[in-house]
Amino acid sequence: MADLLKLLGDKTRLTIIALLKNREELCVCDIVECLHTTQPNVSQHLRKLKAADLVRESRRGQWVYYSLSLEDKPYLQRLIDELPPMEQPANTCCRDEA
Repeated sequence: MADLLKLLGDKTRLTIIALLKNREELCVCDIVECLHTTQPNVSQHLRKLKAADLVRESRRGQWVYYSLSLEDKPYLQRLIDELPPMEQPANTCCRDEA
């Protein structure tokens, strides 16, 4: 559990988790828009979250969508439920183009 909490101690990764908690799924471009950062930066953080089994990805065409994977981690789910809501992107770039 210490490793998971250390992973979530990073502001960017914690923000990604907060964004995903209120959405069924988001693509990288949506997260980039919310965080005002680069796609490689977001992808690196998502890779770490995926390796820790905190997020899962699903590929549809050229887009990769990410969602939370906390079903087997109720102790983290309670913690994440307490995160303040994050502003969602007005438009989802990938969903409009799909």
